[in-house]
Amino acid sequence: MTNTIALSKSLPLVQWEKFFDQFSGDNRGRHIAIEIIDSELGDQELIKNAPLLVMIYDRPDKGNNLAIEVGKDQMTYAHTIDSPTEISTALNAKE
Repeated sequence: MTNTIALSKSLPLVQWEKFFDQFSGDNRGRHIAIEIIDSELGDQELIKNAPLLVMIYDRPDKGNNLAIEVGKDQMTYAHTIDSPTEISTALNAKE
């Protein structure tokens, strides 16, 4: 039996655009889920098991939003996060 520990780190704003460009290229076609976690409205699953097409981050001087698009060859669903305040990455490491 192998135990794993989730290691998480916050990314500085200046790295977001490059991170999402690379992440999109490395994970295009990988199936994802999009969930909203909201204490007032409750948790909502927006999409489940859909192929990632692209994640696009626009800097504050270009709109300040993160768009997540899914679809195989063309976009079938898009979700936009306006003015994100923090991006964290997680990595599972073996104990």
